[in-house]
Amino acid sequence: MASRRQVLGWAVAGMAMATGAQAAMAPATPLSIGDTFTIDSKLLNETRRINVYAARAWDTAPDAPLPVLYMPDGGLAEDFLHVAGLLQVSVANGTMRPFMLVGIENTQRRRDMTGPTDNAEDRKIAPVVGGSAAYRAFIRDELMPQVQARYKTAKERAIIGESLAGLFVMETFVHEPELFDTYIAIDPSLWWNNRALLAQAAERLRAAKRLDKTLYVAASGEKGMPELAKQLEQALSGSQVQGLRWQLAPLPDESHLTVYHPAALRAFRAAFKPAT
Repeated sequence: MASRRQVLGWAVAGMAMATGAQAAMAPATPLSIGDTFTIDSKLLNETRRINVYAARAWDTAPDAPLPVLYMPDGGLAEDFLHVAGLLQVSVANGTMRPFMLVGIENTQRRRDMTGPTDNAEDRKIAPVVGGSAAYRAFIRDELMPQVQARYKTAKERAIIGESLAGLFVMETFVHEPELFDTYIAIDPSLWWNNRALLAQAAERLRAAKRLDKTLYVAASGEKGMPELAKQLEQALSGSQVQGLRWQLAPLPDESHLTVYHPAALRAFRAAFKPAT
Protein backbone atom coordinates (compact mmCIF):
# COMPACT_ATOMS: atom_id res chain seq x y z
CA MET A 1 0.00 0.00 0.00
CA ALA A 2 1.36 3.44 -0.95
CA SER A 3 2.19 5.80 1.86
CA ARG A 4 0.59 9.22 2.24
CA ARG A 5 3.94 10.80 1.24
CA GLN A 6 4.05 8.74 -2.00
CA VAL A 7 0.47 9.69 -2.93
CA LEU A 8 1.25 13.37 -2.34
CA GLY A 9 4.37 13.07 -4.48
CA TRP A 10 2.42 11.53 -7.35
CA ALA A 11 -0.16 14.30 -7.16
CA VAL A 12 2.51 16.99 -7.27
CA ALA A 13 4.19 15.29 -10.23
CA GLY A 14 0.86 15.05 -12.08
CA MET A 15 0.19 18.73 -11.54
CA ALA A 16 3.62 19.59 -12.86
CA MET A 17 3.09 17.48 -15.98
CA ALA A 18 -0.29 19.11 -16.63
CA THR A 19 1.17 22.59 -16.21
CA GLY A 20 3.96 21.72 -18.63
CA ALA A 21 1.51 20.41 -21.22
CA GLN A 22 -0.58 23.57 -20.96
CA ALA A 23 2.51 25.71 -21.40
CA ALA A 24 3.43 23.75 -24.54
CA MET A 25 0.01 24.22 -26.19
CA ALA A 26 -0.20 26.66 -29.09
CA PRO A 27 -2.73 29.46 -28.54
CA ALA A 28 -6.09 29.14 -30.30
CA THR A 29 -6.89 31.68 -33.00
CA PRO A 30 -10.22 32.61 -34.64
CA LEU A 31 -11.34 30.46 -37.58
CA SER A 32 -12.21 32.55 -40.63
CA ILE A 33 -13.93 31.29 -43.77
CA GLY A 34 -14.73 34.64 -45.33
CA ASP A 35 -15.31 38.32 -44.70
CA THR A 36 -17.74 40.35 -42.66
CA PHE A 37 -18.50 44.07 -42.84
CA THR A 38 -21.24 46.49 -41.87
CA ILE A 39 -23.30 49.04 -43.79
CA ASP A 40 -24.81 52.10 -42.15
CA SER A 41 -28.03 52.01 -44.11
CA LYS A 42 -29.78 55.32 -44.70
CA LEU A 43 -32.73 53.53 -46.27
CA LEU A 44 -33.31 51.30 -43.25
CA ASN A 45 -31.94 53.76 -40.69
CA GLU A 46 -29.80 51.10 -39.02
CA THR A 47 -26.50 49.26 -39.29
CA ARG A 48 -26.59 45.93 -41.14
CA ARG A 49 -23.96 43.19 -40.97
CA ILE A 50 -22.98 41.39 -44.16
CA ASN A 51 -21.13 38.03 -44.36
CA VAL A 52 -19.30 36.95 -47.51
CA TYR A 53 -17.90 33.59 -48.65
CA ALA A 54 -16.29 32.91 -52.03
CA ALA A 55 -16.63 29.32 -53.26
CA ARG A 56 -13.94 28.85 -55.92
CA ALA A 57 -12.95 25.69 -57.78
CA TRP A 58 -9.34 24.56 -57.63
CA ASP A 59 -8.79 25.82 -61.18
CA THR A 60 -10.57 29.16 -60.70
CA ALA A 61 -8.16 32.09 -60.70
CA PRO A 62 -8.11 33.96 -57.36
CA ASP A 63 -9.01 37.21 -59.11
CA ALA A 64 -11.67 35.76 -61.43
CA PRO A 65 -15.01 37.63 -61.10
CA LEU A 66 -17.69 35.51 -59.44
CA PRO A 67 -21.48 35.59 -59.81
CA VAL A 68 -23.16 36.56 -56.56
CA LEU A 69 -25.81 34.71 -54.55
CA TYR A 70 -27.57 37.04 -52.13
CA MET A 71 -29.17 35.47 -49.07
CA PRO A 72 -31.49 36.97 -46.45
CA ASP A 73 -31.24 35.12 -43.12
CA GLY A 74 -27.49 35.38 -43.68
CA GLY A 75 -26.16 35.71 -40.14
CA LEU A 76 -23.71 33.25 -38.59
CA ALA A 77 -26.46 32.11 -36.21
CA GLU A 78 -28.91 31.86 -39.13
CA ASP A 79 -28.36 30.09 -42.48
CA PHE A 80 -25.01 31.46 -43.61
CA LEU A 81 -22.75 28.63 -42.47
CA HIS A 82 -24.74 25.69 -43.80
CA VAL A 83 -25.39 27.36 -47.16
CA ALA A 84 -21.72 28.33 -47.45
CA GLY A 85 -20.89 24.68 -46.79
CA LEU A 86 -23.22 23.60 -49.58
CA LEU A 87 -21.52 26.00 -51.97
CA GLN A 88 -18.08 24.78 -50.95
CA VAL A 89 -18.81 21.08 -51.43
CA SER A 90 -20.90 21.60 -54.57
CA VAL A 91 -18.22 23.67 -56.28
CA ALA A 92 -15.51 21.26 -55.14
CA ASN A 93 -17.30 18.19 -56.53
CA GLY A 94 -18.20 19.92 -59.78
CA THR A 95 -21.99 19.94 -59.43
CA MET A 96 -22.26 23.75 -59.50
CA ARG A 97 -20.32 26.73 -60.78
CA PRO A 98 -18.15 28.89 -58.49
CA PHE A 99 -20.20 31.54 -56.68
CA MET A 100 -19.87 34.23 -54.05
CA LEU A 101 -22.35 34.06 -51.18
CA VAL A 102 -23.47 37.35 -49.61
CA GLY A 103 -25.45 36.80 -46.42
CA ILE A 104 -27.52 39.60 -44.88
CA GLU A 105 -27.85 39.25 -41.11
CA ASN A 106 -31.31 40.01 -39.73
CA THR A 107 -32.36 42.77 -37.38
CA GLN A 108 -36.16 42.68 -37.73
CA ARG A 109 -36.78 39.70 -39.98
CA ARG A 110 -40.57 39.78 -40.06
CA ARG A 111 -40.55 43.45 -40.90
CA ASP A 112 -38.09 43.12 -43.77
CA MET A 113 -39.41 39.96 -45.41
CA THR A 114 -43.10 40.87 -45.60
CA GLY A 115 -45.10 43.18 -47.79
CA PRO A 116 -48.22 45.04 -46.67
CA THR A 117 -51.17 42.92 -45.60
CA ASP A 118 -54.89 43.38 -45.14
CA ASN A 119 -55.07 40.34 -42.89
CA ALA A 120 -55.30 41.21 -39.20
CA GLU A 121 -53.83 37.84 -38.18
CA ASP A 122 -50.74 38.48 -40.32
CA ARG A 123 -50.06 41.73 -38.49
CA LYS A 124 -49.87 39.88 -35.18
CA ILE A 125 -46.59 38.17 -36.04
CA ALA A 126 -44.47 41.25 -35.28
CA PRO A 127 -44.76 44.85 -34.04
CA VAL A 128 -43.91 46.05 -37.55
CA VAL A 129 -44.56 44.24 -40.83
CA GLY A 130 -44.70 45.29 -44.48
CA GLY A 131 -41.12 46.54 -44.92
CA SER A 132 -40.12 44.45 -47.93
CA ALA A 133 -40.00 47.39 -50.38
CA ALA A 134 -37.52 49.26 -48.17
CA TYR A 135 -35.46 46.09 -47.67
CA ARG A 136 -35.36 45.50 -51.41
CA ALA A 137 -34.24 49.10 -51.96
CA PHE A 138 -31.46 48.53 -49.41
CA ILE A 139 -30.25 45.49 -51.34
CA ARG A 140 -30.48 47.25 -54.70
CA ASP A 141 -29.16 50.71 -53.84
CA GLU A 142 -26.82 50.19 -50.88
CA LEU A 143 -25.69 46.57 -50.62
CA MET A 144 -25.13 45.70 -54.28
CA PRO A 145 -22.93 48.76 -54.97
CA GLN A 146 -20.80 47.95 -51.92
CA VAL A 147 -20.37 44.32 -52.96
CA GLN A 148 -19.35 45.42 -56.45
CA ALA A 149 -16.88 47.95 -55.03
CA ARG A 150 -15.31 45.52 -52.56
CA TYR A 151 -15.07 42.38 -54.73
CA LYS A 152 -14.58 41.29 -58.31
CA THR A 153 -18.04 40.19 -59.30
CA ALA A 154 -19.66 39.01 -62.50
CA LYS A 155 -22.93 40.51 -63.76
CA GLU A 156 -24.92 37.39 -62.81
CA ARG A 157 -26.94 37.74 -59.60
CA ALA A 158 -29.14 35.28 -57.71
CA ILE A 159 -31.12 35.21 -54.48
CA ILE A 160 -32.18 32.40 -52.15
CA GLY A 161 -34.55 32.40 -49.21
CA GLU A 162 -36.75 30.09 -47.14
CA SER A 163 -40.10 30.63 -45.42
CA LEU A 164 -40.68 34.40 -45.03
CA ALA A 165 -37.40 34.97 -46.89
CA GLY A 166 -38.84 32.75 -49.61
CA LEU A 167 -41.87 35.04 -49.68
CA PHE A 168 -39.49 37.97 -50.18
CA VAL A 169 -37.78 36.12 -53.03
CA MET A 170 -41.13 35.48 -54.72
CA GLU A 171 -42.31 39.06 -54.17
CA THR A 172 -39.12 40.36 -55.78
CA PHE A 173 -39.58 37.99 -58.71
CA VAL A 174 -43.12 39.26 -59.23
CA HIS A 175 -42.58 42.98 -58.68
CA GLU A 176 -38.93 43.61 -59.63
CA PRO A 177 -37.79 40.62 -61.72
CA GLU A 178 -34.89 42.52 -63.30
CA LEU A 179 -33.05 42.68 -59.97
CA PHE A 180 -31.79 39.06 -60.14
CA ASP A 181 -31.17 36.44 -62.80
CA THR A 182 -32.08 33.45 -60.63
CA TYR A 183 -34.68 33.20 -57.87
CA ILE A 184 -34.67 30.29 -55.41
CA ALA A 185 -37.63 30.19 -53.02
CA ILE A 186 -37.87 27.36 -50.50
CA ASP A 187 -41.19 26.80 -48.73
CA PRO A 188 -42.19 30.43 -49.42
CA SER A 189 -44.87 31.80 -47.09
CA LEU A 190 -47.33 32.42 -49.91
CA TRP A 191 -50.23 32.41 -47.44
CA TRP A 192 -49.29 35.99 -46.53
CA ASN A 193 -51.97 38.64 -47.15
CA ASN A 194 -54.61 36.08 -48.10
CA ARG A 195 -52.40 34.62 -50.87
CA ALA A 196 -52.42 37.96 -52.70
CA LEU A 197 -48.97 37.38 -54.19
CA LEU A 198 -50.17 34.25 -55.99
CA ALA A 199 -52.88 36.26 -57.73
CA GLN A 200 -50.39 39.02 -58.55
CA ALA A 201 -47.96 36.46 -59.99
CA ALA A 202 -50.62 35.02 -62.27
CA GLU A 203 -51.58 38.51 -63.47
CA ARG A 204 -47.98 39.62 -64.09
CA LEU A 205 -47.10 36.43 -65.92
CA ARG A 206 -50.14 36.71 -68.18
CA ALA A 207 -49.12 40.27 -69.07
CA ALA A 208 -45.40 39.58 -69.62
CA LYS A 209 -44.18 38.67 -73.09
CA ARG A 210 -40.61 37.68 -72.25
CA LEU A 211 -38.76 37.08 -69.00
CA ASP A 212 -35.25 35.66 -69.25
CA LYS A 213 -35.06 34.47 -65.66
CA THR A 214 -34.74 31.23 -63.69
CA LEU A 215 -37.19 30.43 -60.90
CA TYR A 216 -36.74 27.40 -58.66
CA VAL A 217 -39.34 26.76 -55.96
CA ALA A 218 -39.15 23.87 -53.47
CA ALA A 219 -42.12 22.83 -51.34
CA SER A 220 -42.05 20.62 -48.26
CA GLY A 221 -44.85 18.33 -47.14
CA GLU A 222 -45.78 20.76 -44.33
CA LYS A 223 -49.53 21.26 -43.95
CA GLY A 224 -50.79 23.78 -46.49
CA MET A 225 -47.56 23.99 -48.50
CA PRO A 226 -48.44 21.48 -51.26
CA GLU A 227 -51.69 23.36 -51.89
CA LEU A 228 -49.86 26.71 -52.15
CA ALA A 229 -47.29 25.15 -54.47
CA LYS A 230 -50.06 23.74 -56.67
CA GLN A 231 -51.62 27.18 -57.04
CA LEU A 232 -48.24 28.64 -57.96
CA GLU A 233 -47.69 25.86 -60.48
CA GLN A 234 -51.01 26.68 -62.12
CA ALA A 235 -50.00 30.32 -62.45
CA LEU A 236 -46.65 29.39 -63.98
CA SER A 237 -47.92 26.71 -66.35
CA GLY A 238 -50.81 28.91 -67.46
CA SER A 239 -48.55 31.72 -68.63
CA GLN A 240 -47.21 32.16 -72.16
CA VAL A 241 -44.17 34.20 -71.14
CA GLN A 242 -41.08 33.44 -73.23
CA GLY A 243 -37.63 32.80 -71.77
CA LEU A 244 -38.71 31.88 -68.24
CA ARG A 245 -37.09 28.72 -66.92
CA TRP A 246 -38.98 27.45 -63.90
CA GLN A 247 -39.07 24.35 -61.77
CA LEU A 248 -41.27 23.44 -58.83
CA ALA A 249 -39.71 20.68 -56.72
CA PRO A 250 -41.97 18.87 -54.23
CA LEU A 251 -40.17 17.43 -51.20
CA PRO A 252 -43.03 15.70 -49.36
CA ASP A 253 -40.77 13.87 -46.91
CA GLU A 254 -39.36 17.13 -45.56
CA SER A 255 -40.95 19.44 -43.00
CA HIS A 256 -40.74 23.22 -42.90
CA LEU A 257 -37.87 22.87 -40.42
CA THR A 258 -35.83 20.40 -42.47
CA VAL A 259 -36.43 21.45 -46.07
CA TYR A 260 -33.85 24.23 -46.53
CA HIS A 261 -30.65 22.19 -46.75
CA PRO A 262 -31.78 19.40 -49.12
CA ALA A 263 -33.78 21.84 -51.24
CA ALA A 264 -30.85 24.24 -51.59
CA LEU A 265 -28.57 21.38 -52.65
CA ARG A 266 -31.00 20.39 -55.41
CA ALA A 267 -31.54 23.99 -56.44
CA PHE A 268 -27.82 24.66 -56.84
CA ARG A 269 -27.41 21.57 -59.00
CA ALA A 270 -30.36 22.57 -61.17
CA ALA A 271 -29.84 26.32 -61.49
CA PHE A 272 -26.06 26.64 -61.29
CA LYS A 273 -24.80 23.49 -63.00
CA PRO A 274 -21.51 23.92 -64.86
CA ALA A 275 -21.62 24.46 -68.60
CA THR A 276 -20.93 21.29 -70.56
